[in-house]
Amino acid sequence: MGWVASHGPADPWPPWFDMCQHRRMPNAKVLPLIEPADGQGVVPCCPPLTERPMTADEAQRAARMFKALGDPVRLRLFSAVASHEGGEACVCDISDVGVSQPTVSHHLKKLKEAGLLTSERRGTWVYYRVEPSVLAGMGRLLTLRAAA
Repeated sequence: MGWVASHGPADPWPPWFDMCQHRRMPNAKVLPLIEPADGQGVVPCCPPLTERPMTADEAQRAARMFKALGDPVRLRLFSAVASHEGGEACVCDISDVGVSQPTVSHHLKKLKEAGLLTSERRGTWVYYRVEPSVLAGMGRLLTLRAAA
């Protein structure tokens, strides 16, 4: 007699089955975005390129992000995570980019180091997420200055 037959449909999972560790069950909570007090929306790493010359620190941060995206495999991985349903992707779902698994892990690590991705381990799988503020900040960096 199986688990459901002995315990009924109200408790379909055996006690050793942890739903939080099931690879298709996200356990991330969606948190609201905190808007800056000045009402300017997302604060990017740097001002728009056409606003004023960048400081050395701003240029360093922007260069690190764009350098990470300068590799075609990294750009594909970043795009796969950003466009994945639910805003996050399991490494098992995005690793088909034409390189070996250790190389995928290396590229994901570089994207994390550049501040483009965050990750969370769930059991044996790692889930990656692009922070909305990162995309908004990168977009703002490349916008034209508003006409006066």
